[in-house]
Amino acid sequence: MGFGYFFWLMANITLEYVPLRTDVSFLMIKQTEVVERKEYLYFFYTHVYACIFVLFSGFLAIIKKDFGLKNFHKNAGKIYIFLILFFAAPSGIYMGIFANGGVYSKISFVILGCLWWVSTLKAFQSAKRKKFAEHKQWMWRSFALTISAITLRMWKVIIVYLFHSNPMDVYQIIAWLSWVPNILLIEYLLVKKYI
Repeated sequence: MGFGYFFWLMANITLEYVPLRTDVSFLMIKQTEVVERKEYLYFFYTHVYACIFVLFSGFLAIIKKDFGLKNFHKNAGKIYIFLILFFAAPSGIYMGIFANGGVYSKISFVILGCLWWVSTLKAFQSAKRKKFAEHKQWMWRSFALTISAITLRMWKVIIVYLFHSNPMDVYQIIAWLSWVPNILLIEYLLVKKYI
């Protein structure tokens, strides 16, 4: 239920860019990149459109229900892995290089993108070797990084509401808060064998 609500919010954010627009939401503060780096929009739209399907397919793969359909979990996982490895993570790494908030934000988002790509690749490789316990662990790590899109926005609302901080200062903080607590929590749950 909770994931459904946040997925709906993320879908609404994505729909702001349909049809392709450069004068809405996040792109309003990225006009330097939009004007000076023509490739930026390709990476941006690739990231935004791929990630909404990544969130959905990742959730379906994680819950491990087949809904009466043969290989549903496996096929949802394949879509999730393919979209991250070839579209979502590479475009996210590129965008991280131009992230708002200065060098600390840039470092955070590039690390996030690289860890996301590597953990997803490890999940794929372990499934191919039929090491399903290892596969499950890597998929949880990957999904913890996937939902950084959601936790980033949650932290932004909380910090702005509580501290009324400068937007670029907030961005430096949420760049790290969006994914570091997620991965630490997953590691704790995996060590304790709660998942």
